[in-house]
Amino acid sequence: MAAKKKRSSGNTVAQNRKARRDYAILEIFEAGIMLLGTEVKSLRSGRASIGEAYAQERNGELYLNNAFIPAYESAGYATHNPREPRKLLLHKREIAKLLAAINRKGMTLVPLSIYFNERGIAKVQLALGEGKQKRDKRQDEKSRDWQRDKARLMRDKG
Repeated sequence: MAAKKKRSSGNTVAQNRKARRDYAILEIFEAGIMLLGTEVKSLRSGRASIGEAYAQERNGELYLNNAFIPAYESAGYATHNPREPRKLLLHKREIAKLLAAINRKGMTLVPLSIYFNERGIAKVQLALGEGKQKRDKRQDEKSRDWQRDKARLMRDKG
């Protein structure tokens, strides 16, 4: 029997590092994503970007817009559009909950990361967030600096 190749769990392909700075994260969801074969191969090579991506409702379904998955070089004639909207796979109750939340003022769905789970299936970590004002960002930065200074003082004292 052939030995199964062990996959590392949490194989992160792309991260949106600005999301936690620009949005107050209220809740996190895990969603599947519909991809073509060349998109999966391109993701496995780790060359995706979701810095400007967002999720949007269309006909009662959620789509990931503006995510960049580059074309796979070794693909023949069957390639994909790098920026096309990709359908997100969630349960109906989760979709209804998210649609109700994003219809409220200031709420948006932001992808935090794209990764492969332990079974090798591509997943998107979505966050339901509320946009931060500039003053909120400054306050977060001040509290983060104070926590760092406090930890430094405690470490040096003890």
